Amino acid sequence: MQRWFFLDERSRKQRLKIPKRMSVPPPKKQEITSQSWLFSVTVPNILSKEKVFITGSTAELGEWDFNGIVALNYDESTNIWSKSIIIPNTHDVFYRYIVCAFNEEANKVTVNRWENHVGPRVIKENMLHPVIDSFGDYDGKQQLIRGWLTSQTLVQLKFFNNPLKLKSRLNDRVVQIKVTPVKLSFGVEPHIEDSSLSADTVDNEPPAGVSVEVATLDNDLVLCSLQPQEQFGREYKTNDTLLVNIYAPNPQNIAYLIDFYTYSHRASDEDPPCHIGYTYVLPNMLRPSEGCLELPVTCNIKHRPLGTINFDYLIIQPMEENLNNFEVSYAKHWHPSWTGLEVGHRGLGASFKTKEGNAIRENTIASLKKAAASGADMLEFDVQLSKDMIPVIYHDFHVCISMKRKREVDYSEMLELPVKDLTLEHLQKLKVYHLVEGRNHETLFYDEDLEEHQPFPTLEQTLKSLDEHVGFNIELKWTMELKDGTFELNNPFDMNTYVDKVLEVVLKYASNRRIVFSCFNPDICTMVRYKQNKYPVMFLTIGVSKKYPPYRDPRCLSIPAAVQNAISSDILGIVVHTEDLLRDPTQVKLATDAGLVIFCWGDDNNDKNTIKKLKEMGLHAVIYDKLDQYITKEVKESIFLMEARDSQREIMRLAALDALPPTDSSSVASLCESPRPYLNLAVREKLAERSTVTSLESLASSIEIRDDASDRNLKRNRDIVINIEKESQVKEQRNSFLGLFPAGDSKGSPKKTRKEN
Repeated sequence: MQRWFFLDERSRKQRLKIPKRMSVPPPKKQEITSQSWLFSVTVPNILSKEKVFITGSTAELGEWDFNGIVALNYDESTNIWSKSIIIPNTHDVFYRYIVCAFNEEANKVTVNRWENHVGPRVIKENMLHPVIDSFGDYDGKQQLIRGWLTSQTLVQLKFFNNPLKLKSRLNDRVVQIKVTPVKLSFGVEPHIEDSSLSADTVDNEPPAGVSVEVATLDNDLVLCSLQPQEQFGREYKTNDTLLVNIYAPNPQNIAYLIDFYTYSHRASDEDPPCHIGYTYVLPNMLRPSEGCLELPVTCNIKHRPLGTINFDYLIIQPMEENLNNFEVSYAKHWHPSWTGLEVGHRGLGASFKTKEGNAIRENTIASLKKAAASGADMLEFDVQLSKDMIPVIYHDFHVCISMKRKREVDYSEMLELPVKDLTLEHLQKLKVYHLVEGRNHETLFYDEDLEEHQPFPTLEQTLKSLDEHVGFNIELKWTMELKDGTFELNNPFDMNTYVDKVLEVVLKYASNRRIVFSCFNPDICTMVRYKQNKYPVMFLTIGVSKKYPPYRDPRCLSIPAAVQNAISSDILGIVVHTEDLLRDPTQVKLATDAGLVIFCWGDDNNDKNTIKKLKEMGLHAVIYDKLDQYITKEVKESIFLMEARDSQREIMRLAALDALPPTDSSSVASLCESPRPYLNLAVREKLAERSTVTSLESLASSIEIRDDASDRNLKRNRDIVINIEKESQVKEQRNSFLGLFPAGDSKGSPKKTRKEN
C-alpha cells in the first residue's frame, strides 16, 4: 500500500511537469506623454483691477472656452505674469493671453482685451525651453482686440442733434456732460440719523464691476475711439455726437446720474468747471432695448427746472447661449490681397428694380448659386425674422398677398403685410407677391415648381446649400427713423432678440465660411460687434445723396461720420454709397488712412467702366447686380476657394516631406523654402489620426481642382517628391553594390568569387 502511494505521487508530478523556476518578463518603460511648462508674459499698461489669464487648445488650458481660462500669477519683482501648467508633449499646443477684469463682489470675470492673431501662439512638439512672451506681440505683429459681452450688459447713452435745452443765460456756454452709475439699494441700506443726511447727490464709490467709456464724433479720430470718462465728463459742442458706454454686471440695480458742467466767463485755465445741474435715469426707464428719453434738468443750487435733455439709449445684453470662444477671430482681420473683390448683390442682382430685371428671382438659393458659379468672391443678401423667429432671406419689409372680393371672380386686390407678421410656413406656402408685383397687378415670375427659385429661404438653409468657399455679406434688415420722424417699419421685434436669433444660426452653421455682417442701423452694428467675437462688422451708409431721403441719426449722413462711427464701435469698416463716393473720391483715402476696410454699393455700380474705376480707387469690394455679365475674372471662382486650394496643397506638400528620409537633394530644399502655415486644429487632428498616405488621399479628395494648370502643377510637385524617393533608394542600392568592388578596378571585376560570396 505504501509503495503504490509513492508511485502515484511520482506519476502525478510527471504529469504536472512543475518547472523549477518561473521566468518573469521585465516591466515595460512607461512613455512620458506630458510635461510641466512655465507660461510667462509681460503686460504693459495693466490696470489695478485687471488680471492676466491664458487659454489654449488643451484641456489644461480650457480648450478655448471662456469658462475654462486659467489665471496667471503676478511677480512684482519682475513684472511678469506666469504659471506652470501640465501640457502634452506629443503634439503642438496652441494658446493665447487675455486681460480680464475681476469683480470680487459678483465673482465674475469680464474680457477686456485679448490676443486675436489669426494663428495663435504655438509650442512646438520639439521645443524644450519656455520663453517670456510680450502681450499682444507675436510673429512680428501687434494684435489685440476688445472683449465681447459675457456676463455684463452694455448701456449706451447717445447725445446728438443738440439735445440740451437750457435757460437763455446758458445758451452760449459750452457744457460738459458726465454720466455716473449709482447703485440702487432701496430698503437694504443701514439706518442713518436725519441730522447726518447730506444734500450731496453724488455717490463717489462706483458700483463693483462697473466702468464708463466715452467717444465724441467730431472729426477728431483720437476722440472717436472709446476712452475712460474724464473727471468732469466730456465737452459737448454744437452738432457733436457724444456716445457714453456703461458696462454693468447688474444693470437693473443701477441708476445713472447725468451731471452738467460749464466754465465761468471769469474762470482761469486752472479753475475747475462749475456744476450747473443734473438729472437721473432710472433702470425702469430703459425699456425696451432701444428708445428715446426726454428728462428735466434740475438746477444744482435751488433745485428748480433749468431745462431739458433729450437723448437716445441702447441696451446690449450678452447672448444666452455661449457660442463664442478664443480659438480664432476675424473681427478685425482683412488680408492685404483681398482688394477689388466681386460681390453679388442679392445673389445675381435685384430682380424687381427695372423692367428688364433678372431672369432669376433675387435673394433665392438659385440666384445665389448662379452668382457663386459665375465667380463671385462674396454674396450679399438681406436677413430678417419671420413671425416665429426664424431668419429668412428677403429684402423688403413688406409683401403682398392676393385677396379676392366677394362675388368677384376675376378681380383680386393686393393686401400689403409686414414680413414679421407671417410665419415661415405662411411665407413659403402662400402665394406671396413682391411689392412691385402687387402694386402693378403683374406677375413677373412663374417658378412655383422650382424649389431653389422660391422666395424666403432660411438663413440656415442658405449656409448649408452653398459652397463654403464663397463668402457671405449678411445685411441685417432693421427699421430706420427718417429725418421727418417716420419709420421704415413700425413695431419691430426687440433688437436683442432679433440679433441673437441671426447670430445663433451663423455661429452654429457657418463652419469655415468667410462672413461679414453689415447694417444701415449703427446700433445694430454696435450690437453685433459686442455680442460675438468671430466675424467682422461693417457699417452701411447712404451719405450725401439725392436718391434717398436722409435718416435722423447724424452718423448716417456722411462718409466722414460713418468713418468716425466705425472707429467708435471698433468694427472692421464701412460700406458706402457709390453716388457719394463718385462725388468726392478722396473719401476712400479718408477711410483707408483710418485703418478701415471699405466696400461700395449702389445702382451706379452696374456698369463695367464704373466697376473698373472703383477698383482702381482702392475699394476692397464692389457690390453690384448682374455679376454673371459684368464680372471680368478669367477664372470664374472665389478668391477664398483659390486660397483654400493653395492651403490644401501646402498641407499635402508638408505631409509628403515629413514622410521622406533626410536627404541633401536640392529639389527638397526648393520645396521647403516657404514657411509652414498655421493649420486648423481639426486638420491637425485628422493628420495625426491617419498615416501619411491616408492623409494625402483624404486631402486630395477634399477639394475640387477646377483649373487644368493647377492640376499640372500639383502633379509636378507630387512627381518631384516621388522621384526624390526613387533616387534615394537607387543611390542606396548602388552604393551597397559598388562597395563590393575595389576602388581602382576599371573593369569592375569582383574581389571575391560568387561562390565565396
